[in-house]
Amino acid sequence: MDTESTHSGYSYHSSRSGRSNRHGDRSRERHKASSSKDSSRSERSVVINPPDTPSQDSPVHNGEPLPGEPSPGAEQGDDTQDDNWGETTTAVTGTSELSISQEEVVGLGKEIQDRTQGFRRYLPLAVGSCVGLLVVATPLVFLLLPAVMWPDRLQACGSACEGLFLSISFKLLILLVAIWALFLRPGRASLPRMCVYRAFLTTLTLLLTMSYWLFYGVRILDAQDEDYHGIVQFAVSLVDSQLFVHYLAVVLLELRHLQPCYSVCVIRSTDGETRHYNIGQLSIQRAALSILEFYYRDFPLHNPALLSAAKHRAAKHLAGLKVYNVDAFKNKLRAYLLDTPGSTAGAQPGNGNQSRAMVTAAAKRKDSAHNELYYEEADYERRVRKRRARLVVAVEEAFTHVRRMKKEDERATPSDIMDVREAALAIFPSMARSLQKYLRTTRRQHCHSMESIQKHLAFCLVNNMSPKAFLEAYLAPGPTLQYGPERWMADQWTLVSEASVTSGIKEGTEFLLKCLDFSLAITVKGIPYIRLTEEYIDPKSHKFILLLQSETSV
Repeated sequence: MDTESTHSGYSYHSSRSGRSNRHGDRSRERHKASSSKDSSRSERSVVINPPDTPSQDSPVHNGEPLPGEPSPGAEQGDDTQDDNWGETTTAVTGTSELSISQEEVVGLGKEIQDRTQGFRRYLPLAVGSCVGLLVVATPLVFLLLPAVMWPDRLQACGSACEGLFLSISFKLLILLVAIWALFLRPGRASLPRMCVYRAFLTTLTLLLTMSYWLFYGVRILDAQDEDYHGIVQFAVSLVDSQLFVHYLAVVLLELRHLQPCYSVCVIRSTDGETRHYNIGQLSIQRAALSILEFYYRDFPLHNPALLSAAKHRAAKHLAGLKVYNVDAFKNKLRAYLLDTPGSTAGAQPGNGNQSRAMVTAAAKRKDSAHNELYYEEADYERRVRKRRARLVVAVEEAFTHVRRMKKEDERATPSDIMDVREAALAIFPSMARSLQKYLRTTRRQHCHSMESIQKHLAFCLVNNMSPKAFLEAYLAPGPTLQYGPERWMADQWTLVSEASVTSGIKEGTEFLLKCLDFSLAITVKGIPYIRLTEEYIDPKSHKFILLLQSETSV
């Protein structure tokens, strides 16, 4: 009997593929006689010995060893493993009482990611604040500790010492403002790795401060030095060293990359939009950040609707052709009715005729594809010009109406004067239909909402702009920053680079910036060394003499 094997303590289920079913049927027919003669076994148990393991010492069920029995494949090694193990392997699993849905797992991952991003965003600011506080507080502590711990034995501070107090006060004030201006700025972006120069400057500052603290503790605190003038000079030297470190930070972080050294080519993967920029000595991650800032400023907004239209046109041109061969169909029908070998043989050459017909039709369609594309683009441009003309006329009429109403409002009472927002809402319906049709034709309707259009119209009316100034935002696609963040469709970028992102860019460096819908391919090329020579031109070579004859005709 073909039933499942029942084992105590197990609920044994097996999911078999079509191949395993055929294999089980052949094995069952092969061993039907042996299984019927074995009376010592249970009627509910089926013992199957595969052809490659005919021994009965290791019984298997549906091609798999029973629980508790040794596996025959383990003795023979990995060479006898089934190639379709992913289809024939049975897994015994259990259900836990503590279950969680997939939505909860995704939500938990997003929450952890948000916390990690917030921590990474504010960690450099916190570290910079702590280091800045330590730098500013250390000279003051150097001056206060002797006056607190052994004030009776300190020598009197003369006029020179008091002048040092004034010097250290202004230097600390300048250092505090410089630290605030350079290090305590809000972060523009979250980089994947720490900036090498910032880490170097932070380490240098901590090393300098700890060295001064060590010297101060050994030579001044332990010995309880009585020369207060020397202690003040020691604090002044610390402030001078910190000012020099800050000057080094300005050179490394702000001035080093100002001189252009490389030319980068940025290509958008979807539509091939290309821009070229000159940048200086930067790491790969800092160069990627600068390129993204250039992208939001210079690149037009990414429009997937235009790409989908191009894909639809390409799919229409590459659609399959259906060719019907009437002669071949007649031959096949005659062979079927007469049931003669000769007729069937005569029907076979029709396949070659059909193939040749399909190749000929495909070649003709390929030759006419450029004509179809040409006329389609010409028709699209004609419709765009038509919609644009209607939009321009509608907007000019609306602005003319506003100017006429403005002259009438000058003679009206203050209570009857219309607000700018109300005027924008009043004239918007007259141009809304034309603007909507134009945006749909150019496939940019998702870039402008009705609220943003009304706000832009009110802005133009307040500043007394012309209709052309109002239409400039809709007639041509603008840069990405012109639209709201919800239209950017790229708020998180991934930097893909073979080299380390903290290493500097060089000639031939290539990396990729990926977002959800597209990517930016960046190629770095060095600016060539320019040799400029001078050619001297003698000023006397420009002089000439005009000789006039005395006898000339008047």
